[in-house]
Amino acid sequence: MTRAAVWYGARDVRVVDVESRATGPGEVAIAVAYCGICGSDLHEYADGPHAIPVHEPHPESRTTAPIIVGHEFCGTVVEVGSGVSGFAPGDRVAVEPHYRCGACPRCRNGEYNICRHFGFAGLMGDGGMAERAVVPAYMLHRLPDTVSLEQAAVFEPAAVALHAWRRAGFRPGETLAVIGLGPIGLLIVMLAVRHGAGRIIAADLSPARLEVAHALGATDLVPAEDRAAVVDLIRQAADGEGVDVAFEVVGSEETLRTCMHATRSGGRVMLVGLAGTVSIDAFAMVNKEQSIITSVGYRDVYPDLIRLVEKGMDLTAIVTATIALEDVVHDGFEALLRGSDQIKILVRPSGGRQAHDHGG
Repeated sequence: MTRAAVWYGARDVRVVDVESRATGPGEVAIAVAYCGICGSDLHEYADGPHAIPVHEPHPESRTTAPIIVGHEFCGTVVEVGSGVSGFAPGDRVAVEPHYRCGACPRCRNGEYNICRHFGFAGLMGDGGMAERAVVPAYMLHRLPDTVSLEQAAVFEPAAVALHAWRRAGFRPGETLAVIGLGPIGLLIVMLAVRHGAGRIIAADLSPARLEVAHALGATDLVPAEDRAAVVDLIRQAADGEGVDVAFEVVGSEETLRTCMHATRSGGRVMLVGLAGTVSIDAFAMVNKEQSIITSVGYRDVYPDLIRLVEKGMDLTAIVTATIALEDVVHDGFEALLRGSDQIKILVRPSGGRQAHDHGG
C-alpha cells in the first residue's frame, strides 16, 4: 500500500491508502521526495474535472478518475521495470510528466509536448502526490549530485517558463513585461535576469508578489489594483514606446488585452495563461504588426534546467511552504483558494505532519 492524495471530484481530494501498482515494462517506480501544487491542480480541486478523464480513459495512461493528483514531482528510484536501461535503484530523478505516444507526426518531429495524446501524469493519469509513483522511464531525468531534490521539485513549472521564454524569441537587451506573478511569472522574471533583459516590468494585484519579483530582479513594479492605469504605467516604464515582449501569465481576456496595449508596434505577446475564449482587436493588431505566440507545456528543457541550477539559479526562491501529505487539503488546496500569500507549496509525502513555512 502507498499513501496518496486522490481526486474523486470537485472539492473532494482524499489522502488515503491505495494499492501500490506493480512496475510494468518500460516503467520505473520512485519514492517521491516532493510534489508541488500547481494552478492546474487547484482548478481540478476547486471545480473540476477539466483535464482529469472521468468517462473515457486517457489513451496513454489508460486511466480514469479517481486518480492520484500531482505532476510537479521528483524522488529516488526504488524499482525498475523490464526493458528499462539507464536507471537503477538509488538514482535521484526529476520527473518530466508529459505523456507521449512516440508515433504521431508531432512526436516523430520531436514536438512531443503537442503529441496527439497530449497529457500529464497527475492530471490525465496517476501522478506524484503519493509516497510511491510509477511512471514511464522516458519521463525521468537523473540528477547530478550538485542538484538537490528541493530544486528538482520546481523543475516542472520552471520548464513551462523556459519553454515559453524560448518560444518568445527573446534577445538580450529587450524590454519585457510579465503580467501575473504566480510561480511561472516569477520564474520568467528569473530567466529574464539571467538572459540579459534591458527592463523587466512586473505587474500583479498582490503587493507581496511584487516584492518577490523585485527581490528576484524585476526593474519596475506595476500594482494592478487600478486596472485602467496598468497599460500606461507599463508603457511609461518602457520609455513610452511599449515593451518588446509581454508575457500573459494570468489566463484572462482582460490581461491579454493589457499585454497587447502595452506592447510596442512590431512586438510580441507571449500567451502562457489559459484564457479560454477571448475577443481581440485584430484591426489594431494588424496595423501594429504584433504577434501573439502561444506556449503549452515544454520539450527538451530539463537538461538545460539542470545546467542552470548547477550555474547558480535558485529555483527554490519561489517556494513559500513545504507541507505534509496529510495536510494537503487544508494547508495546500484550501490555503491557496483562501487567497493567502503562498506562491509555491511543496508537498512532502513522507515525514509526518510537520510543515515548514519558508516565509514570503
